[in-house]
Amino acid sequence: MARQKDWTGNGNSVWKTLGASNHTGNEREQDDYYATDPIAIDKLLTVERPHKQIWECACGAGHLAERLKKQGYEVISTDIRDRGYAHFDGEIDFLSAQNAPFSGDFDILTNPPYKYGKEFVQKALELLPIGCRCYMFLKLTFLEGKARFQQLYKDTPPRGYSCFQSECFVLRMASLTR
Repeated sequence: MARQKDWTGNGNSVWKTLGASNHTGNEREQDDYYATDPIAIDKLLTVERPHKQIWECACGAGHLAERLKKQGYEVISTDIRDRGYAHFDGEIDFLSAQNAPFSGDFDILTNPPYKYGKEFVQKALELLPIGCRCYMFLKLTFLEGKARFQQLYKDTPPRGYSCFQSECFVLRMASLTR
């Protein structure tokens, strides 16, 4: 019997938390793509109030963007590739982006490819206006590490985080430089 793929697109993934697990046997998703359950947005909005304009810069199939839109947010949804999201706003390599698609205050919210998590946070802080925030859905282990402290947290410490389950949290950081 052929293994059925789950809604994340990965037949081996097992949802142990709100974030997707990439602990698979042999199957790896292209570009480290693992979707996040949209309920994560509901949980985030119980403790945070993002700006009304949000850039979902690694939107995948649009699970988070759609939930944000249903909550009244204006969302621009981009990704490195089109994954079939009906309201996709275009292919943008976020790590190479020179400008944001919004003017005025906006936040960046996404579940970045974990292997590029630090780079996504750094790029978000570079592109955000002063006082605007990046919200990154990551594994709790992202808070660890000497190198990450030296390269990221030492000069731009987290403004907070919300832990939804033992392995999934949202890192909130505010832009200080732009």
